[in-house]
Amino acid sequence: MSAFPDVPTIQYEGPQSDNPLAFRWYNPSEIIEGKTMRDHLRFSIVYWHTFRGTGSDPFGSATAVRPWDDGTESVENAQNRARAAFELFEKLQAPYYAFHDRDVAPEGATLAESNKNLDAVADVLEEEQARSGVKLLWGTANMFSNPRFMHGAATSCNADVFAYASAQVKKAMEVTLRLGGENYVFWGGREGYQNLYNTDMKRELDHLARFFHMAVDYAKEIGFEGQFLIEPKPKEPTKHQYDSDAAACLNFLRAYGLLDHFKLNLETNHATLAGHTMMHEIDYAGGQGALGSIDANTGDMLLGWDTDQFATDYYLTTQTMYYIMKHGGIGSGGVNFDAKVRRESFEPIDLFHAHIGSMDAFAKGLKVAAAIRADQGIGNLITERYKSWDQGLGAKIEAGSVGFAELETYMLEKGEVDSNVSGRQELLENLVNRYLDRV
Repeated sequence: MSAFPDVPTIQYEGPQSDNPLAFRWYNPSEIIEGKTMRDHLRFSIVYWHTFRGTGSDPFGSATAVRPWDDGTESVENAQNRARAAFELFEKLQAPYYAFHDRDVAPEGATLAESNKNLDAVADVLEEEQARSGVKLLWGTANMFSNPRFMHGAATSCNADVFAYASAQVKKAMEVTLRLGGENYVFWGGREGYQNLYNTDMKRELDHLARFFHMAVDYAKEIGFEGQFLIEPKPKEPTKHQYDSDAAACLNFLRAYGLLDHFKLNLETNHATLAGHTMMHEIDYAGGQGALGSIDANTGDMLLGWDTDQFATDYYLTTQTMYYIMKHGGIGSGGVNFDAKVRRESFEPIDLFHAHIGSMDAFAKGLKVAAAIRADQGIGNLITERYKSWDQGLGAKIEAGSVGFAELETYMLEKGEVDSNVSGRQELLENLVNRYLDRV
């Protein structure tokens, strides 16, 4: 039985189309810089918001109408939900999906029961993947919802909680491997603190590092060769999370000898909560070889929390794709729609409108970014701005062949610096507008 009987497979109809159930910009087979759009973007749909989101919020109960879901936490309902999910994935032509263990299968009264439930739903996921060709971008474990994780998981003050989290991740990794997952994500929603007075930060960070080393060791043991990813976020639900932004994550990984095993899964809304832009986080991670994947969403600049809205702003998607392309793409990662429809958008069809609009926005951003790169519009201005480093004194400094004494002698003889080069900020902003108009 179809979960979306009135929705066809979404097709590309071009920019002039007024069909709300068609792509205007996302043409999966179109070639951009030698790769198809499908391969550049590697779209992924999340299980949690899309199939477990109810529209509830702190001020009101659920609003979402989901005819395929009977509202129970039975394994049978979870299996039926999985089949409905794959119908949506296929109709959107999304090549990937992603999940938390507790999204796809109900949590049992014991760990053993939870594992059994997860295996039973994984049977259906495996069947649906084989039937549809949709793949698993990444799996992860939900170690933040259950009350046992009130003090954190790997950073909990309770050693039993650390042990439970270890067992839960072990199982989630096994299921991810079974389903051919190309990555495994760690999001430390409660790995942080609310009050530093009652926190031994150094000990908690040591425990978190031990946890990650155990995960690396177990991946080798079972033959999981997917990419480990850490997802930065500065706050919410904790006051301060240890994985607060790309810089904090990379510093932690270096300090504990984990940098060779992890990359970052960056999210727009998390970047803005950290006081950064998404392009800052992508460029920072990419410059250090740590760009792994992105969660594609946006926040509301008038609201100071993680609203997880679908990104439809062409400026944001152009910036995102420009810096992803600058660093060679996202490898085994993807453009993962960690986004949810608004509480007022409660009908099943709204799930399609949301994903179509954001898929189109990222496709448009990809095309604009490629056009800017092809003309070297930004690159030429950067080259001009930094030209003093390409020869003479600048080249010597970068080569490490001069020190303070030599630089002092140089400036004493010269007396003053050469004229600076304009930053051309307004010209650059106009340039981006020009390409947005052209594409």
